[in-house]
Amino acid sequence: MTTRPKTPLLDTVATPDDLRKLEKNQLRQLADELRTEMIDAVGTTGGHLGSGLGVVELTAAIHYVFDTPTDKLVWDVGHQCYPHKILTGRRDRIRTLRQGGGLSGFTKRAESEYDPFGAAHSSTSISAALGFAMANKMQNRPGRGIAVIGDGAMSAGMAYEAMNNAEQAGNRLVVILNDNDMSIAPPVGGLSAYLARMVSSSEYLGLRSMASKIARKMGRRVWGGLEKAEEYARGMVTGGTMFEELGFYYVGPIDGHNLDHLIPVLENVRDSEQGPVLIHVVTKKGKGYAPAENSADKYHGVAKFDVVTGEQKKSTGGPPAYQNVFGETLAKLADSDPRICAITAAMPSGTGVDKFAKAHPDKAFDVGIAEQHGVTFAAGLAAEGMRPFAAIYSTFLQRAYDQVVHDVAIQNLPVRFAIDRAGLVGADGCTHAGSFDITYLATLPNMVVMAAADEAELAHMTYTAAEYDDGPIAFRYPRGSGTGVEIPESLEKLEIGKGRIVREGSKVAILSLGARLEEAKKAADQLEAKGLSTTVADMRFAKPLDQGLIEKLMRSHDVVVTVEEGAIGGLGAHVLTFASDEGLTDAGLKVRTMRLPDVFQDQDDPMKQYDEAGLNAPHIVDTVLNALRHNSAGVEEARA
Repeated sequence: MTTRPKTPLLDTVATPDDLRKLEKNQLRQLADELRTEMIDAVGTTGGHLGSGLGVVELTAAIHYVFDTPTDKLVWDVGHQCYPHKILTGRRDRIRTLRQGGGLSGFTKRAESEYDPFGAAHSSTSISAALGFAMANKMQNRPGRGIAVIGDGAMSAGMAYEAMNNAEQAGNRLVVILNDNDMSIAPPVGGLSAYLARMVSSSEYLGLRSMASKIARKMGRRVWGGLEKAEEYARGMVTGGTMFEELGFYYVGPIDGHNLDHLIPVLENVRDSEQGPVLIHVVTKKGKGYAPAENSADKYHGVAKFDVVTGEQKKSTGGPPAYQNVFGETLAKLADSDPRICAITAAMPSGTGVDKFAKAHPDKAFDVGIAEQHGVTFAAGLAAEGMRPFAAIYSTFLQRAYDQVVHDVAIQNLPVRFAIDRAGLVGADGCTHAGSFDITYLATLPNMVVMAAADEAELAHMTYTAAEYDDGPIAFRYPRGSGTGVEIPESLEKLEIGKGRIVREGSKVAILSLGARLEEAKKAADQLEAKGLSTTVADMRFAKPLDQGLIEKLMRSHDVVVTVEEGAIGGLGAHVLTFASDEGLTDAGLKVRTMRLPDVFQDQDDPMKQYDEAGLNAPHIVDTVLNALRHNSAGVEEARA
């Protein structure tokens, strides 16, 4: 006897309205199809896989129970939102994830009404969901705020600031703690699921609320005693005492993959008049795909891969990645300098600190998603004579700017900032681009800011930072692989504030900061072919400026062009200010600044992003030629 194949359910679901027409007993099949669709899509595009696999059932359950988009669903970080995108009208575009002109790898307001809040940095969801909840409450409109936040994101103080402010929202706010690392609670089964259903029921919550009101009327002493007794009794069987102290009704932990457990709890919370509520859901990152489940990182972020085998199609060979150059160089330096230590904020492999930690485990600190703490922690280490390196992505260091200013720069403490992912970052798009660090650091007194042109320069700058004890110092470097230059065994301690000439010329001077140096050299070749003798300078430092070199080049060349992969306010702005103050442009000299455009650029191939930004060799050539054409007669007259 043959079994008839099941009719695909996912094909019938274009939006959550369609999903809510299904019977509950059909959701298991839908979740299985949703997981298969996601695996196939990410196999085609690459992207974040493990996190999305872990929330397949949770995603389907939330959209089934709650009235999205009237109820505003906010995914913390957003890297787990691919199943959500499939269920909210974007399945036909899901294989354009993270591609130029395609879907973002994170939630994005411009993409869908089901993405009420854009996210890509962590720990913002509760604050945003609370904002939605209170806005609807104050305007007497329907709609909850629902935040889904991972246990890793709960390490950031912002999550607790939001919870501490949430009580006024009442049942308008639901926080779902997605515990996919079992770092808060052990595995759970039938008993805990039963308890979760019980304590989330309207009968229990209503009885508890009534008892609280009665006890309060009996006097403070009686109320206090009863409250503590109930809290500890419930805490012994379910946990969650900390969340209760912050004003939440705690429910859980429950199995986030068991729809028979999950749906009734969500329905109880939806129908309850009590709140705010925190639902503790335990999930398994990479769930349902064996290669992900068996991988150490649960396939958190993957390249394109073979769906059958799980083998990722990563490039092999070639120059080392910049973060590995940093980590390995720092580890070698620490072999002979016991004061060196490293701090990262939940990104040990992404920053190369894992390489350092392998060699020096007692001097590597992963502070979790807590950049603010990480920076001030580094300041304390520096104040007591250590040589701390705070290795943080440029986009994440923005979150700790107040600490950089007040705890490091004002006190002139020698914290070393290793700033990864400087410049544009390809598929991760504008939320992860390192566009602003030159500007926001070079404006600070006491700060030294360097930018590495290649992997050898990065090694020299790491050594220079280790030896610099006069105040804070930062060095930035891009995402991806280096240029292939050889890293010397003996590292050079760079002279602070001094650049280098990499090519001599007489007509045009290109002042490059950072990894645009290769494009600057290509542009020089093209200009030479047009008869324009070109100097190329690697400035190395955005602050302090090499004023002597800048003045020399401005007095001896017709056109000076600055090139940097950062926003306005960086090297170009500082060079222009210096030139204006010194009167260096008065004789008809043409100065042009090339930088990232004043827009947030969407995801694309990195080379295409720099084409869009106008920072590749042809754009440098065009900038020079346009400057020479503009009032060229005046230039010649001035030179004569």
